[in-house]
This record gives sequence, C-alpha cells and structure tokens, in this order.
Amino acid sequence: MRRKKTDWYFRLILLMLLIIAVSLALLYRDQLDINAVKSYMERLGVLAPLIFIGIYMVGTVLFLPGSLLTLAGGALFGPWLGTLYNLTGATLGAALAFLISRYLAADWVQQKSGSMLRKLLAGVDSEGWRFVAFVRLVPLFPFNLLNCALGLTRIRLVPYAAATWICMIPGCFAYTWLGYAGGEAASGSEQSLRHVLIAIALLAVAIYIPHVLKKLKKNAG
Repeated sequence: MRRKKTDWYFRLILLMLLIIAVSLALLYRDQLDINAVKSYMERLGVLAPLIFIGIYMVGTVLFLPGSLLTLAGGALFGPWLGTLYNLTGATLGAALAFLISRYLAADWVQQKSGSMLRKLLAGVDSEGWRFVAFVRLVPLFPFNLLNCALGLTRIRLVPYAAATWICMIPGCFAYTWLGYAGGEAASGSEQSLRHVLIAIALLAVAIYIPHVLKKLKKNAG
C-alpha cells in the first residue's frame, strides 16, 4: 500500500515539474529561440529525424532520461512526427540494450537487476510478450534497466520490440505533446495555452491508464 502511494506521489511530482517547465518556457520565451533550432533542423532535411533517432537510441543505452529526449522530440518535430521519431528511437534503443544484455553484459545486468530479474523471469515464463506489454504500460520498473533485464529472459527480440513499441504509445504521445506545447510556448504561438491544456489532459490519461490496468489484472487474477 505504501509503495502504491509512493508511485502515485512520484508521478504527481513529475507532472508538476513538467507543468512548471512549460510555464517557465512561457515566461522566458523571449530568451529562447526555438525557431532558430527548428530552422537548423529543417536545413538538415531527412538527416534531422535520423540524427535524432540515433541520439535517442544511444541515449537509451547510456541510461539518459527518456522523458527529456521525448520532450525534445515533441518540441522539434511536433506531436505526430515527434511521437513517431520518439517511439522509433526508444524502441531501437531498448532493442539494442536488450541485445547487449543478452550477448555481452549478462553478468553486469544480473548484478544490477537483483530481485527485479527474478520477477521478470517468472513473468515472461508465465505470460510471454503479454508480460512485456504490461510492464511497458504500467511502469513498475525503471525503463532503462528494464530493457537490460528483459534481455536475460526467454522472450525473443521481435515480440519484445513489438510489445515495446505499441505499448509505449500512450505515454510517449503525452510527453511528446507536452514537449510540443513547450516549444510552441517558447516560440510565442497564440495557441500555446490550448496546447498546454491538451498536454496536461493527455498526461493525466497516461498516468491513469496504469491504475486501470492494475485493477483489471488483479480482478482477472
């Protein structure tokens, strides 16, 4: 019970910090030149999304905060393409971490994972890709470490990557939209307040989905 409350408080604090970040972008938008950054990315053409996806992929393997990269994707590419690029980069990074763990760094991952690995092994053995889908939708474990730990389970790469890509969509879209809203606020768009409100609503939905899934899983069990 105490752990559930802690998880809820953590998500609430994270949501508040993100809202504060967008508010600061509104207050100091005259000092931020997001349009210059976007113009530079546009000049790169097709290389821009490829470079961003590559950075996201490497950042995931190096345990960089995925939320920051996702916000950047929304600010630079908008909510729709940004979501696509964020999902692609995150999934490729998760797949690369999975393969490194399975074939190169198994001992290190076992040492870092501890009891979490035993839970993942049991979950994958009993439910397969459905367990991966569940832990992607319900953030029970840290994202970056989860990628590595799942590499030591029996699940194959393709089901793992597919479940990862699909089940990260709700949270990824919400954070991407928030990044987009922050970018619009920094550029002085008249629609920035509307986009911020949409972002807050999407984040609320993304935060609530895990609670619904936990209840459904508990009732089904």
